[in-house]
Amino acid sequence: MLQKFEERAGLRLAIGGAIVFGAIALALVLHRHFTFYSSYDQGIFNQVFWNGIHGRFFQSSLSSQLSTNVVHAGEVPAVNYHRLGQHFTPALLLWHPLYALVPHPATLSVLMVGLVTAAGFVLYALARLYVEPRVAGLIVLSYYSANAILGPTLANFHDVCQMPLFIFGLLLSMEKRWWGWFGVLAVLTLAVREDSGIALFGVGAYMVLSRRFPRIGLATCCASFIYMVALTNAIMPLFSDDISKRFMLERFGQYVDGDEATTLDVIRAMLTQPWLLVAELVTPVGRTLSYLFGQLLPFAFVPIASPGAWAIAGFPLLKLLLGRGDSVLAISIRYAMNVVPGLCYGVILWWAGQGWRTFGQSLERCRPRVLTPRLRRAWVGCICLSLLLTVVANPNRTLYFLVPDSIEPWVHISLAEQWPRSRQMHALLAEIPSEASVAATTYFIPHLSGRREIVRFPTLELLDDSGTVQRVEYAIADLWRLERYQVAFKHDRALLRSAVATIDERTASDEYGIVRCIDGVVLLQRGVASDAEAVANWQAYRQQIAPTLTAA
Repeated sequence: MLQKFEERAGLRLAIGGAIVFGAIALALVLHRHFTFYSSYDQGIFNQVFWNGIHGRFFQSSLSSQLSTNVVHAGEVPAVNYHRLGQHFTPALLLWHPLYALVPHPATLSVLMVGLVTAAGFVLYALARLYVEPRVAGLIVLSYYSANAILGPTLANFHDVCQMPLFIFGLLLSMEKRWWGWFGVLAVLTLAVREDSGIALFGVGAYMVLSRRFPRIGLATCCASFIYMVALTNAIMPLFSDDISKRFMLERFGQYVDGDEATTLDVIRAMLTQPWLLVAELVTPVGRTLSYLFGQLLPFAFVPIASPGAWAIAGFPLLKLLLGRGDSVLAISIRYAMNVVPGLCYGVILWWAGQGWRTFGQSLERCRPRVLTPRLRRAWVGCICLSLLLTVVANPNRTLYFLVPDSIEPWVHISLAEQWPRSRQMHALLAEIPSEASVAATTYFIPHLSGRREIVRFPTLELLDDSGTVQRVEYAIADLWRLERYQVAFKHDRALLRSAVATIDERTASDEYGIVRCIDGVVLLQRGVASDAEAVANWQAYRQQIAPTLTAA
């Protein structure tokens, strides 16, 4: 009777956590989208899915705009650009049927929250193999409370959101000896992204180092390494040069010389520069320690004492620590999500009684640790602190209405401001035909991305399916938002000036006419005369922001 009560208590804890996480995350991420805070990546994935259900798999003019051909060679974005040259993501095909039922950018947000939430149930089943129900329930709560899970979930849709579900399923299959399912999930993991094999390599490394399944583990390591090398050096370059001329240099350019580098070049350079490798691993010291603190906090720092956690999570963590750029150590960005499954599994192993001294022993011979009231209070305190820090960090500006974006100078947009503006913006978007080519500022892009021809303003040209460079038919720009944020963010100030200059230039030549201008949102149409009222509104707004445009 007591055992059944304990089982139900642990299951209720996990289910309750899933319901609260799923409901709040879904409400916040949908609110973020419909109030125009979802951004460029949401648009990229929505266009990829939209093109996919129309038979043009993995094509995207928005991805093309970020390609090395456009960024470095100055070419025009192309509608038939294959995104597989930037990120190899065939696993997204699994979700195309769902998107076909409701082809809308918000569908992707619902899908992401659903995948991350579902992973918690698989984690509970995995934990119950070795630990008591209440501990299993707390592990699930730790997963849902982790900044590295919450932050990337309260964001634009991304491919990494599939990883927790696949990796937890992979580990459960390993424990159950369901090797057929293990193989299927290993393939799906590799299909998530070109670098997801690093997480799979970590699972294989654990299987070898723990001496539980050394042969299968070695095969898993070899398969993942060979796949990643072959993919990034032979397959992805067939689509574009982005992997060698852009992404490898942006993340690991400090190890190599020249204007391009393959994954093999980077690996070779790392191995021949051990001191640089060590320096990159620990610097910047403050941000590295802060990042590790954020990853370990919701699990009450237990993974430190779990060799299984380091075996699995260590490899995706190593990739981040050895890279460069602001995003690699940003715990609210999607890359951080790859580290969490290994930490969760390591926590399970520690509570099952396995530590550094007993690593490699049979888990059946280990004595499970007891969750004392003192340990439970400390663990719950860590979970609450992790949640608090996530809220204060305002991941991906999802909580913009609660947390200011800047204190000095003060930048905060309230719901009383944004909701009425959002209604106006949706009304303006309705004036753009669904098949028209369009250029839009960043936060309009997700809402307009379900079409073949779209680029980010102030770019106005793209290469259409006939191979002809065309000017877009419509352009829409939210200058009010840039004006509000530019006082604290120089990038927004530069974008504001560039957008105004483009509007002035194109309307002065009569190439585009201003058809609407409402509260700093400007809608242009090619080949039409400007509306008199819209021009008057534009001139008044332009005069209002003139000091900003001329300020140093």
